[in-house]
Amino acid sequence: MSGLRMAAVKIGMMDYMAAYDLQLKVHDLVREEKLCNTLLLLEHPSVITLGISGKTSNILVDEALLNKKGIQVYRSTRGGDATYHGPGQIVGYPIFNLRVLGRKVRQYVSHLEATMIKMLKEEYAIEAVSDPKFPGVWIGNNKITAIGCRISRWVSMHGFAYNVNTDLDHFKLITPCGLVDKGVTSLERLLGQKQDYERQVDLTIRYLAEEFEMEWFVENKEDFLKGLEEV
Repeated sequence: MSGLRMAAVKIGMMDYMAAYDLQLKVHDLVREEKLCNTLLLLEHPSVITLGISGKTSNILVDEALLNKKGIQVYRSTRGGDATYHGPGQIVGYPIFNLRVLGRKVRQYVSHLEATMIKMLKEEYAIEAVSDPKFPGVWIGNNKITAIGCRISRWVSMHGFAYNVNTDLDHFKLITPCGLVDKGVTSLERLLGQKQDYERQVDLTIRYLAEEFEMEWFVENKEDFLKGLEEV
């Protein structure tokens, strides 16, 4: 294991835009090397996001129905098209300095995919794959982990969304990632029962750190947020 370090912070439930503002703050500090590589792990209240090139036509219902369901819509600065975030889904925002890690952009995305593929294989004997044409992690024709990133000044933002106990019916409100002939799945659906969400968070932290060959530690959420205020 190299001397590189990763701080993992379990944020819990947080509004999408509040999390975006948090990412921006952490991004600046990681870029300035005032923070080590940081992985934010959280859940969002139900929300649909569109990437930079996302088409509003991939949202299949009108605003009134979305309001009735309490689902907000945001334009995101990540790559990719339409996706859904909601309770039961692990959203990971790795804010990593790629120069320090010695990784190129495509290598970085490949490492994110490889993390989930290895974890599903070793923990559950689930065969998952990546597809060069369609970023993310796939089981057959169904995506279990969406990936959408942004790299600014060689520091990453946004990241991945891993369906653990996610309500998959909400994906019917969109054309996920703009792909009409592909579906979505979750660990709960694959294994036939609700999963221990916190265990999945812990596994994700460990496998991601190992994939990037980093030493890691879990930082207390309150201490982390307080520290950001003092910088």
